[in-house]
Amino acid sequence: MIIDYIGVKDINGPLIVLDNVDNASFEEIVDIRLDDGTMRQGRIVQIDGKRVVIQVFEGTRGISLTNTRTRLTGHPMEMPLSPSILGRVFDGAGRPIDGLGDVFPVKKANVNGTPINPVSRLYPKNYINTGISTIDVLMTLIRGQKLPIFSGSGMKHNELAVQIARQAKITGAENGNFAIVFAAMGVKEDVADYFRRSFDESGILQHVVMFINLANDPIIERILTPRCALTVAEYLAFELGMHILVIMTDMTSYAEALREFSSSKGEIPGRKGYPGYLYSDLASLYERAGMIRGKPGSVTQIPILTMPNDDVTHPVPDLTGYITEGQIVLDRSLDASGIYPPVAVLPSLSRLMKDGIGAGYTREDHSALSNQLFAAYAKVMDARSLASVIGEEELSPEDKQYLEFGRQFESKFVNQGSSENRTIEQSLDLGWELLTILPRESLDRLDDVTLDKYYEPAKKRVQQADTSEKGRLNTSGLTSGNGPEPEGEAANE
Repeated sequence: MIIDYIGVKDINGPLIVLDNVDNASFEEIVDIRLDDGTMRQGRIVQIDGKRVVIQVFEGTRGISLTNTRTRLTGHPMEMPLSPSILGRVFDGAGRPIDGLGDVFPVKKANVNGTPINPVSRLYPKNYINTGISTIDVLMTLIRGQKLPIFSGSGMKHNELAVQIARQAKITGAENGNFAIVFAAMGVKEDVADYFRRSFDESGILQHVVMFINLANDPIIERILTPRCALTVAEYLAFELGMHILVIMTDMTSYAEALREFSSSKGEIPGRKGYPGYLYSDLASLYERAGMIRGKPGSVTQIPILTMPNDDVTHPVPDLTGYITEGQIVLDRSLDASGIYPPVAVLPSLSRLMKDGIGAGYTREDHSALSNQLFAAYAKVMDARSLASVIGEEELSPEDKQYLEFGRQFESKFVNQGSSENRTIEQSLDLGWELLTILPRESLDRLDDVTLDKYYEPAKKRVQQADTSEKGRLNTSGLTSGNGPEPEGEAANE
């Protein structure tokens, strides 16, 4: 029997309250019919006996206390799923906005997902190549991992997200077996257009599923956006056997929507006004990444968040760091100096990279080279601190070498074009060539066998490149007629 509940008890922000409701379920979807016949959707977020609190996705403007009709659907919010969902663009609540019509579903799935049995989880192995040297060599993204990017307001995290989506590929996976699920939350219209246009122009849109929640969309939809995106990712990965990379930006906008929603329910606030369950709520999203035993696919996450006032101790980055397996931190000083991507090497790490790199995955020297680059760059920071006190002229010859290494490392290794796609071999070779700036005896993280195999050939390549460059300049100087012009009879001859 279908029952319509006429009228509402109370309206508070995006919430409405109904009394005398029987057989309601938490997270159940309800249909709300207004006086003018328009329909809205909501979900039950709180139950107190026969009183239920309903969160209205489209907002409560225009809802009447007396004539509104509310009908329980008997199921939670579900996302329609089909193999044809690739290449589609949806709003924050999973409704198509690309003008291609509705998705004809093979099945529907609860957007809240189902927890992965820890016993059936597979340990993340094998790496995802992003084409970005700092990420691939120093904080490698592993298949099935969750690796967030900590950015700041106004920095180039959107460009970095597009570049990763455009260049990312999994070793051993065919092009048709790899796809991107991209969720944008609380973005402006021009940013959403930038994402869509970039994917379209690069020719990868047919391998991308996009969810776009605009800044002027109802804030409650923002809470649904990552859940809809992850539901699609789980379907493509665990039922169609695909390898899915989920990019979610900006998780701070999501957390702020959660804070506003919590305030509307009158819940006791925690740090900086965020609800006390922020940790478990974020975990319910991040823990949907991984691989399952017996399933060929995988879900890898790159959540992007902006740190208010560049404060890494802010609740959102702080709690995210506890849940995820590392972080990629963007540095404002590097960004101001024109370096892209402005990745801060020392505070960034990938906790799972040790098991997904090396022989059989990337190259046998990867781990040792990464350790040495980290150690050398740490000494660069020490030398810069000392130079700021006593001046660069007073530094020892060794410290001056580290300063030169730091300049070359940032300008050639960290810095690369937004359309430059480096292979892992190119990035590793570039790292070795930069280490030749330092004397061999100072490379204390590398053994002699590795140094003989990679350091000495890199040194020869650099010397040959320098010799050929000098020869080119000398030849150019001779052919251009440099030097004094002949005069008088000599000139006539």
